Amino acid sequence: MNRYFLALALAATSLSASATYMEAPAADEAVAEKDSIGFVFTDVKINPHTSVKDQNKSGTCWAFSGVAQLESDVLRRGGEEMDLSEMFIVRHNYKEKARKYIRTGGMINFAQGGGFADVLGALDDYGIVPEEAYAGLNYGEPKHYHYEMAAALKAYLDAILTNPNKKLSTAWEAGVDGILDAYLGKLPETFTYKGKTYTPKEFAKSLGLDGKKFRLLTSYTHHPFYTQFALEIPDNWRWAPSWNIPMEELKASVDNALANGYTIGWAADVSEPTFKWYEGYAVLPEEKTEGDMDDTELSRWVKLSDADREKEKNKVSGPCKERTITQADRQTAYDNFTTTDDHGMEIVGTATDQEGNRYYKVKNSWDTNQIYDGYFYVSEPYFLEKTIGVLVNEDGLPKDVAKKLK
Repeated sequence: MNRYFLALALAATSLSASATYMEAPAADEAVAEKDSIGFVFTDVKINPHTSVKDQNKSGTCWAFSGVAQLESDVLRRGGEEMDLSEMFIVRHNYKEKARKYIRTGGMINFAQGGGFADVLGALDDYGIVPEEAYAGLNYGEPKHYHYEMAAALKAYLDAILTNPNKKLSTAWEAGVDGILDAYLGKLPETFTYKGKTYTPKEFAKSLGLDGKKFRLLTSYTHHPFYTQFALEIPDNWRWAPSWNIPMEELKASVDNALANGYTIGWAADVSEPTFKWYEGYAVLPEEKTEGDMDDTELSRWVKLSDADREKEKNKVSGPCKERTITQADRQTAYDNFTTTDDHGMEIVGTATDQEGNRYYKVKNSWDTNQIYDGYFYVSEPYFLEKTIGVLVNEDGLPKDVAKKLK
């Protein structure tokens, strides 16, 4: 969602997988994953979802994870396997964000990032289309690469804000459309899918998709519980409100939804040194393994950078004792920026390690070239502290929580 994930995302490039979905294993058919540097994970419950995609060099994790959850929702209700267009959602949000940037005199964050509310808003306002109807690759690249487009849009909007004519012309929005059309392509008014012609809104209705069925949840004490507030993060340019509930109820809501076949949109901090993408896990050890590297054999031949030293200090060789997270810990980490709004992903199920510790299995959008083919495992302590917010279908909420969110 912001600067922290970009360095990781740049490294995640290989061939994209075709759209498939994973069936949840039966209770007696738990799947043990291969060893991840001391971890052996066993999938306990995996809900139907579509394949790992690749956002490549674009800050559109929010669209990939939010659209993935829509695809999963279609599957959960018995619908067909579906590959929906992320760029249709992105294209509409760039236009809306441009309008707000101008209206606020440039005082919102005009960048590639966004949030789950942007997916829901575009779905309800404009509908959705399949990937084949709008791939958004209109600029000579085989994969998404948005830096040039984003820079061009920002420069154009900043030029409009200089306002030499003392008032805006009637042409400036057409200029935004021109840039977006050049890079992503013109938006389809109608399209044909499997022999039938739809508008985007008709197609969304045919899939039974309704953004109003989803709830944005978070958990912080600087606002009252059981009220809504706009998370104070740069990518929440829409100022979309989230329901604020206690940490224990946030976790209970996620667990209940997963137990009942729903997937979860997960916005979280992935900048922690113990978030190990290529090794396939994210944990919060109780203590760092400090270790002095100065006299090691490695240090005699290789000059270690500060990053190398930090990596060595935070090595995890398998299941370890992790921190006990409190509501106060969550708040402190949010307030002092040790928890940052980095990335959007989809939680698709639960798992355990070889010692019985519980994890969430997460589908990412950084392609499949890592140990678990684009998935990784997040410990419960990591989830409790590093979650910014989640997106949950309201039907997956525990009844006692749902009653409070009216």
